[in-house]
Amino acid sequence: MLANLFLHYAFDMWLVREFPTVEFERYADDGVVHCVTERQALQVLAGLKERMAEVGLALHPAKTKVVYCRDGKRCRDYATTEFTFLGFTFRSRTAQNRDGELFMRFLPAISKDALKKISGQVRSWRLHTRIGSTFAQLSRLINPIVVGWMRYYGAFQRSALYPLLGRINAYLVRWIQEKYRRLRAVKKSQRAFKGATLAYPTMFGHWRWVPTVWRTR
Repeated sequence: MLANLFLHYAFDMWLVREFPTVEFERYADDGVVHCVTERQALQVLAGLKERMAEVGLALHPAKTKVVYCRDGKRCRDYATTEFTFLGFTFRSRTAQNRDGELFMRFLPAISKDALKKISGQVRSWRLHTRIGSTFAQLSRLINPIVVGWMRYYGAFQRSALYPLLGRINAYLVRWIQEKYRRLRAVKKSQRAFKGATLAYPTMFGHWRWVPTVWRTR
């Protein structure tokens, strides 16, 4: 809280005063400043370095950089064309307009580091070994966490989460194989899994996005 209060005056209010036309976002000690031209970006960066020195701070040498937001209309070559902020990586991505035509936009999606972190958490659950639990108990265990990821990271480019949610399905299929001997064959376990998604489509929160068995592969 004290750091936020300090940066409110040292960073936020200084930017508003010195560069009133520049928009920015800040969360704790991480921020993004939006500039119209490279010249303006370099000017703001130089000013920020001086400002931080005045208040006894310094910009992070590796994280602080000027980024060119490349898309279908901004096509220049530049050394840095993406950045990560609050678990999202912003970069040029394929988008689709109302007519179904593809074009390039500068958009966010879950970052590789964030995806790696939550993938590790999914592995740590070892769902396929919890054969003493019921399907309903497994859903109560993971739903609050998985739905939280979906709400946060799925706000942009939700398809980037599909492989992760598909892996959760894969663990659930393995759980079926381990719990029920008669369903250990791949086709039988996948058929049982598909039947569960049809009979109880809201049991697992992620089934709203990735319900089908083919996602498990």
